[in-house]
This record gives sequence, structure tokens and C-alpha cells, in this order.
Amino acid sequence: MPRGFQAELIEGVVYVPSPSTNWHAMFQSDVSTWLGMYRTYTPGVEHGTTGTVILGDGDEPQPDAILRIVESAGGSSQIDKKGYIVGAPELHAEIAYASESIDLHQKRRAYERAGVQEYIVVLVREPAVRFFRLQNQTFQEVATDADGIWRSTVFPGLWLNVRALLDRDGKSLLDTLQRGIDSEVHRDFVARLQSSGK
Repeated sequence: MPRGFQAELIEGVVYVPSPSTNWHAMFQSDVSTWLGMYRTYTPGVEHGTTGTVILGDGDEPQPDAILRIVESAGGSSQIDKKGYIVGAPELHAEIAYASESIDLHQKRRAYERAGVQEYIVVLVREPAVRFFRLQNQTFQEVATDADGIWRSTVFPGLWLNVRALLDRDGKSLLDTLQRGIDSEVHRDFVARLQSSGK
């Protein structure tokens, strides 16, 4: 294909994404900032956006954002000789503006089948955020806690203030995350990652 051409292979079908709206770009930026800050304070974790992830023969998506534990710290994905991620990063996030059906069905099935542990879909037009967690090899939808915060179980200390994200209140979004990063569970997680990497 021509240089710069973008497409995703999902369940054996090639999808060419529509041009991104400003709404998609803004929410992707906010989610990326949130995940990037977590990565900064969590050695042994990597964050990326829109890179090709080779999940299997029929699935090569380009998630809007991923968070992965590096292989040396016990992560479930690797970087191949060409620089692509092979295997399932632990967390995937998609911003759904014109792609709600694909993100909630085809991609959800592909991520579930590959063993992605946590999947976040930001539904821009509703607006809402949906969370899925892999349990017994099946995605189960999970709710936020009573305080409106989603707390990752795979990445302790990764806390998402849903209202702040949907309102594009960046300060509250990052303040909530900072509380997660300052928590004892995050300190314990960092210690485990560093121990695994030795």
C-alpha cells in the first residue's frame, strides 16, 4: 500500500478508518495524557498510541491507546525485530466517535480472544465510558466504584475519574490519577515490577 496508508485487520477483515474528527482527537489526547502520566511513575510499563498490535493471524488492530507491562517485567506481549508489538498488551483503549459498532463488537471479540486483560471504550457521542475486564477468558463489563472512579486491577493505582474525562476537566482527571499513583497499592506494584525485572 502507499506510504502512510492506515488500515486495521480485525477478525480477518480489513477496515480503513474514517478521517478523525476533532472530538476523537481531543479525547484520544486526554486518554493518552492520563496513561502517559501513569507510565511516567511506573517503571516497567509502556504506553503507546495507534501502533500496530499483532494479536494473531487475523487480528492486527491499531488501538487508540495501550498500556503494557514490558516483557522483562513479566508482561504478556513482546516487541518483534521490526518494532511491532506481538501478543496482547494488558490494557487497550478505544475512542469511539464513528466506530462504536466495531469497537464494541469486532474489536471487543478480538481483544477478548487474544487475552487483553482490560478494555476501555470512550463513547464520545453518548457520552459514556464502558469498561471490560477479562474473567475466565471472557470480557465482563464492570462499573465504576461508588465515587465514580474506575480503578484498574491489572495496573494498581491507575484511577480514572469518568466525569472529569467526559467533561474534559484535565486537572481533576490528573488529580485523581495522582491519588492513585500515591497509593500503597501502586508502590507495591512498582516494587513487584522492579523485582520481576531483575
